[in-house]
Amino acid sequence: MEHDLQLRAAARAIYDACYPSEEWAPCGFDEAERFGTVHYRQAVGAAQDARRALTPSEHRQLLLSIVL
Repeated sequence: MEHDLQLRAAARAIYDACYPSEEWAPCGFDEAERFGTVHYRQAVGAAQDARRALTPSEHRQLLLSIVL
């Protein structure tokens, strides 16, 4: 995800909001990213969901037509 800085920033914001201390997650975002923890994967999934929800449907259609 290092190539998508916006998605990474969103995942970090979600991770930090959902797992604010070691009581909630065993490590901080950078370490979780390095080890691919379940907490990190959940934050990335939430960031991807948020991107889809915030992207206008016309733009999604255009992106899909370019990709396909």
